[in-house]
Amino acid sequence: MAELETTQTPAVEEKKNDKDTPIIFLDDIHVTFKTRTGSLLHPNLVHAVQGLTLKLMPGETIGIVGESGCGKSTTANVMCGLQQPTSGQVFFKGEDVTNRTAAQRRLIGRVISVVFQDPATALNARMTVHDQLMDPMLVHNVGEPASREKRVRDLIEVVGLPSSVLDALPGQMSGGQRQRVAIARALSLHPDAIIADEPTSALDVSVRAQILNLLMDLKRELGLSMVFISHDIQTVRYISDRIVVMNGGKAVEEGTAEQVFNNPKDAYTRLLLGAAPSLLHPDLGKTKGHEEELREEVLLKNEEVAE
Repeated sequence: MAELETTQTPAVEEKKNDKDTPIIFLDDIHVTFKTRTGSLLHPNLVHAVQGLTLKLMPGETIGIVGESGCGKSTTANVMCGLQQPTSGQVFFKGEDVTNRTAAQRRLIGRVISVVFQDPATALNARMTVHDQLMDPMLVHNVGEPASREKRVRDLIEVVGLPSSVLDALPGQMSGGQRQRVAIARALSLHPDAIIADEPTSALDVSVRAQILNLLMDLKRELGLSMVFISHDIQTVRYISDRIVVMNGGKAVEEGTAEQVFNNPKDAYTRLLLGAAPSLLHPDLGKTKGHEEELREEVLLKNEEVAE
């Protein structure tokens, strides 16, 4: 795998050396959406995220796992600035950016990159791979023309693609190749952290393993922090240092991967583990009765929260 240069702007480099300051700190975040149902003055509300506190430290990978609608993607959107929290505070390297300015958004956009779920829609169908990788550097005015061209070729090499794909359009590549291009684009601005929102769910199993191995290699070689979001608890276990289990907009359990898998404390976590007992947790989910008990416990807890 090719080595990438890790030059940063002085301000970013100075902050990056602080190992004790979280890159992202969500402090008691709530996100509430209004629905089109209910009355005009009193619309029904959806509490997507409720009281979430989360820190992403330098070099750490946090896995956020839960079923569809649990609030994990909304959490990612708050982290990268695509969603404004209803209440709570968002800190970026110790600075409050809850109501971020244009300058703050530009800085965060350079230091935090996002890899989306579907590379077919994340990439511009009318731009070649070369232009897709060049575009972030042009937008943020990074480097000189010669250094940008070198960066583009280094990026395509580091994600394991031949230089011939630089002239291709996204529609001319496979799903796995497109996701590798999306990862290369996310690396183009030397980010401190990558937020990967279900980056393998649209891929075949064999290709999924290749992308996961690529992310692990990049994390190790470049010292990246990562937020990895998935509904697949096996994938989260493989790639994460710390795991946050979300249900109903709340973090119901948090700990190291070993703690969560070897000693799950919440009924919902045990239910997720029981979904694949033969691979992950042999003692969970062996009988239908045990699984039903877990489901009843989770439903009862959700009803208590709703009340």
